[in-house]
Amino acid sequence: MTAPVAPEIADLEEQEHRLTLQRFTHDDAWALGTLLVELAREREAPVAIDIRRGGQQLFRAALPGSTPDNDAWIDRKRRVVERYGCSSLLVGSRFRAKGTTFEESSRLDPDTYAAHGGAFPIAVTGAGVIGTVVVSGLPQVEDHKMVVEALEKFLST
Repeated sequence: MTAPVAPEIADLEEQEHRLTLQRFTHDDAWALGTLLVELAREREAPVAIDIRRGGQQLFRAALPGSTPDNDAWIDRKRRVVERYGCSSLLVGSRFRAKGTTFEESSRLDPDTYAAHGGAFPIAVTGAGVIGTVVVSGLPQVEDHKMVVEALEKFLST
């Protein structure tokens, strides 16, 4: 079985534009986090989930099969979103499109930053990026897709 192929850069950029929220409250974080837990349970996905607004953690869950390594990946991927203002998968894809890798060319410590899929910006109209939602435990493209699917469902409710 081959790993899923990452979406094109234009598609990743479109996702971020389309998944901009009108607001993001503590209750919204709970609703989005609960949605992610439901998706993960349906798929028996061994993931950890983290949602933050600014420096405050609003939601955290670790499902069966997740490990402390997932917590470390969450932190590293989240820092990429906080630094670049876009999804960790998009950041990594942009480096690869230039014929290099994030690890080779970003000049950032790979023990602190990881441009692997699964961290997505929480952007609010008129405010920009105000937080992050992160999934870790699956291959990076699947982590990313789970976050996107949850945000799409969240916006449709």
